[in-house]
Amino acid sequence: MSTLRRRLAAAACVAGLVVAASPAFADGSRAPADPAFLSECGSCHVPYPARLLSAGAWRTVMNNLDRHFGTDASIDAATARSITVYLEANAGTGGKVSTDPRLVRVTESPRFVHKHREIAAATWQSPKVQGAANCGACHAGAQDGRFGDHDVRIPR
Repeated sequence: MSTLRRRLAAAACVAGLVVAASPAFADGSRAPADPAFLSECGSCHVPYPARLLSAGAWRTVMNNLDRHFGTDASIDAATARSITVYLEANAGTGGKVSTDPRLVRVTESPRFVHKHREIAAATWQSPKVQGAANCGACHAGAQDGRFGDHDVRIPR
């Protein structure tokens, strides 16, 4: 095998590993996994796919970490900048997200509301689910960014 072919094969393997390690989303798309985002945000809750909110909404979230939905989620400035850059670069666009930067709850996003419109209020209040923000209760792959309809198991 020539040197060029070996290099191309090695590059293809590395690319495959990067794609395999990236979170997969319900539509089959993938976003690069940002280690700081996964570590910092994922330490308290499911690291929500960036495409669920607009860049403006993510800026609002990141600029208010000291008041993050009733908790002080402050992080150092460099990490906050890094995560903000990641979120803005992978934010949702078009009709699937609100352009209102004040709409900062993923559970109130147009896509979330549409995809969960048939879930009964009693299901959200169930001790096994404990609210709409607990993605992992129904989506086994939520921690890895997998939210496909075929993987949904609603606890009874």
